Amino acid sequence: MSGLRVLVGCKRVIDYAVKIRVKSDKAGVITEGVKHSLNPFDEIAVEEAVRLKEKKIASEIVAVSCGPTACQETLRTALAMGADKAVHVELDAKQYELLQPIHVSKILAKLAQDQKADLIIVGKQAIDDDANQTAQMTAGYLNWPQATFVSKIEKENDSLKITREIDGGLETIRVKLPAVISADLRLNEPRYATLPNIMKAKKKPIEKKTASDLGVDISPRIERVSVEEPPVREAGVKVKDVDELLTKLKALGRI
Repeated sequence: MSGLRVLVGCKRVIDYAVKIRVKSDKAGVITEGVKHSLNPFDEIAVEEAVRLKEKKIASEIVAVSCGPTACQETLRTALAMGADKAVHVELDAKQYELLQPIHVSKILAKLAQDQKADLIIVGKQAIDDDANQTAQMTAGYLNWPQATFVSKIEKENDSLKITREIDGGLETIRVKLPAVISADLRLNEPRYATLPNIMKAKKKPIEKKTASDLGVDISPRIERVSVEEPPVREAGVKVKDVDELLTKLKALGRI
């Protein structure tokens, strides 16, 4: 098999270092004027695709992002890291607000077919919704093998030897290509984009599509009723021994 064509998911999320604030009407979180960045797990996915290309396993990397115009900044990050080209599936703010993993999965599956991809790599989850669903459903739509929570990838003929993180430790599996992979935290440490590569990224092509171009219905399947701040944690109380701890817990009705 010649070099793999790799499709990489790149979600634009509120930066991990930003304190999330809920809108006064509880309709969602404040995004205006808030720093956004490439989802950290997707950044790991991009890095792995670039490493596969450096090992001559991959021949082309296509970065994909769904959302408003600002998603092109996220795609430029992926291009500066080493992706060859990008596809921006444009959505307006209202569509994006209620976009679900099921919609993204259908979009990725259709693009994988259009781009003749051999491998899809996405982050195991996004740090905004923590859904952990996109890779699994994409594999289901394509009827491709899947390997989730991946911490190591090795190429073996027409398949991949995968080490994945599970509750009890590590599991080694083998998946035939084409396949869908979700990247775990320990898969790699993403590189910083160099200034020359950032400049080169500005000249790399970003193809624009819409969900309707791909034949994907993104009608909302959920209604967001309310978004609430988590309850403020109560101040702790020091106790001198276990007996006093039990007495206080009983008084509070905790046991």
